[in-house]
Amino acid sequence: VRTGHHAGGAGTMERPLSRKTGMRTRVVAVTRWFALMAMACTAVPAAWAADSVYFQHHDWLLACDNTRTCRAAGYAVDDGSTVSVLLERAAGPGTPVTARVSLEPTDEQSAAQAPLYLHLKQLDAGRLGNPDAGGHYPLSAAQTRQLLAVLARGGQVDIADSGDTLWTVSDRGAAAVLLKMDEFQGRLGTPGALMRKGTRAEADVLPALPVPHLQRAATLDPPGPGTPHADSPRLRAALRSTLGERDCWALQDPDSGTDSSPMTLVRIDRDHVVASLACWHGAYNAGEGYWLIADAAPWAPQLITLDANSFADGEISASHKGRGLGDCWSRSSWIWDGTRFVLAYEGTTGLCRSVPGGTWELPTHVTTVREP
Repeated sequence: VRTGHHAGGAGTMERPLSRKTGMRTRVVAVTRWFALMAMACTAVPAAWAADSVYFQHHDWLLACDNTRTCRAAGYAVDDGSTVSVLLERAAGPGTPVTARVSLEPTDEQSAAQAPLYLHLKQLDAGRLGNPDAGGHYPLSAAQTRQLLAVLARGGQVDIADSGDTLWTVSDRGAAAVLLKMDEFQGRLGTPGALMRKGTRAEADVLPALPVPHLQRAATLDPPGPGTPHADSPRLRAALRSTLGERDCWALQDPDSGTDSSPMTLVRIDRDHVVASLACWHGAYNAGEGYWLIADAAPWAPQLITLDANSFADGEISASHKGRGLGDCWSRSSWIWDGTRFVLAYEGTTGLCRSVPGGTWELPTHVTTVREP
């Protein structure tokens, strides 16, 4: 299963603590892709709008994928702390919520001294489990139930180590995110709802959906040359016609000719060619447009994406970081199935919180890819 894009703003308030807290720094991060995902909090791309959701409110965010599995991540009130809690729940009646804690101090902070403990409303809720292979600390079923009760009503959530240091998880936005999770999974009004419990039968909860299977088609090895039309104004006009209201400077800037914005053409089978052009760039990210075209005019171009940055072995990939630190990423990929390029994966690593590579894997679209 291929599993696994959003930058959040820093908060300005933090609860006073009786113990030491980590150093705080302020950052601002924005990229083209992450801004698009922010707008998608309530409206995701039409191709999978009914099957997934990405929603952020204050210090919490929610990512539910096309199997209806939901993951909610909560953070500190600003990016001066790397603490984060992940709640995960599969779809279907009676499924439990699992919880894990991530705590990866920055270079300026001391490492946590194990064991770690959960404090809820300044009361000790017990020791966390031993870290898993990813370095994340699991909560027990009882601790998870207590945590959910506090988050639903608001209250202080702390992670403590044996060295008398506290890391506070914000409760701002948690209730809204939990409500959105219940809504997406069809749990509102049922005994298993996290926010609005009721007497509606658990059997009415939406079932889990299967992971879609994709069959990767073989491509020419090595890839063949494209058609001899890379400099063709007619081909560029055909590609431009697919943009609608979207932007691609190599096709729209009157000063970007074939010399300044060369087109790459790669034949992937007897009848199909992949065309690509640079479309946008920012301070630390860039995006290329990719089209599937026929090998002869009028080419019948199919726009795949304007945000990718690599293509190999029949797979187009997009990977963008939310800021220069590289502590939050968005990733997508499309697989050639012999007829078209199909979305295979889309997801983010969550908010930018000074953790190299990002904290969590939060997919909104997953598939199983079968190799040729």
